Amino acid sequence: FCTQFSGRTEVIDNTLNPDFVRKFVLDYFFEEKQNLRFDVYNVDSRSSNISKHSFLGQTFCTLGEIIGSSGSRLERVLSGPPLPAVGIPGKKCGSIIFTAEELSNCRVSTKLSSCTHTYHDFIGEFTTSYRELSRGQSQFNVYEVLNPKKKGRKKKYVNSGTVTLLSFKVESEYTFVDFIRGNPSQPTSLHYMNPYQLNAYAMALKAVGEIIQDYDSDKLFPAYGFGAKLPPDGKISHAFPLNSDCENANCVGIEGVLEAYYDCLRKVQLYGPTNFAPVINQVAQCASEVTDGSQYFVLLVITDGVISDMVQTREAVVTAASLPMSIIIVGVGPAEFDAMEELDGDEVRVSSRGRVAERDIVQFVPFRDYIDRSGNQVLSMARLAKDVLAEIPDQLLSFMKSRGIEPRPALSPSPTPQINVHL
Repeated sequence: FCTQFSGRTEVIDNTLNPDFVRKFVLDYFFEEKQNLRFDVYNVDSRSSNISKHSFLGQTFCTLGEIIGSSGSRLERVLSGPPLPAVGIPGKKCGSIIFTAEELSNCRVSTKLSSCTHTYHDFIGEFTTSYRELSRGQSQFNVYEVLNPKKKGRKKKYVNSGTVTLLSFKVESEYTFVDFIRGNPSQPTSLHYMNPYQLNAYAMALKAVGEIIQDYDSDKLFPAYGFGAKLPPDGKISHAFPLNSDCENANCVGIEGVLEAYYDCLRKVQLYGPTNFAPVINQVAQCASEVTDGSQYFVLLVITDGVISDMVQTREAVVTAASLPMSIIIVGVGPAEFDAMEELDGDEVRVSSRGRVAERDIVQFVPFRDYIDRSGNQVLSMARLAKDVLAEIPDQLLSFMKSRGIEPRPALSPSPTPQINVHL
């Protein structure tokens, strides 16, 4: 891909933990994947030639990952230079933290022009700034209106009048980013804990969970969260039990899952990046231990569409495709779900590093297609149930057939295949 140099920070002397001040202004396009690369050097001399200095490490991310992280703050591990001849990544050498601030088309200064009301004849112009305007009505907010042409022709020209600021008001214009950040205390969050109704995640969990729970014999659901800082030390985790029990993540019924979800929201701090691969690999590990056809695992993932580790997730899906396992992804909120559509291999089978998934095991469902305009009620549980479970039977049969596993006779004392649902 094409790379473009954006700039470099200032040099900070003699410190292992530099706090850089210089900022970089980038245009952010939600619909585009904007890849970023950061290289860190130890400055050995005053030379401006970067090749004259010692390369310490680098890291990669996308601008969307930074914007979408909690508080627009993203931490990345720096990887050292590749080992010579071998071509594998070098050792880890610290981490780097990025923060982003939305400028919303602001400028340091703004040029304002004045015209006559009837014929739109140019009267003149003046320059001011947001900082000056924010002072409100004062002696600082009286501006001379100047016409450059008249000023050049007339020696005695002073101005074309003055403009006096009488009042100043700032109105917030929210962007898409404001609505996908996940502070549960904010009504704009998809995780908002409304005392009077279910939030988007809970409504999707309840609606889809009540459909698939009928196929789980013991109604015990291991439930995991991903993308949060956990108490007490604030460690970021991408696969943690909602009930805080690392030894037993099971919740009793869908109501038990909802209870654990709400309790968890009060304890953790939602935090990016959003990685799918760890929780897929965790369920895949369970599935790999029971491949005789006696159990089949279904992982239900509820997400707002933001996915940070697409490469690793594709790898995890390809690996899981050889196991007795299916993945249902339910997308909530207004986001575009291109990444989820890519994982749903109906048209093109998911592949990773030259390996193609043995089976299509991912079913994606956009939850917004099944709710009313208010977003508070499922329009058709029957249609939702049909689409959620549409591919599970064929996926289960494809695994059994590929392994030569035949169904047990109806009168056999051996247990029938059990479906284990993980959320």
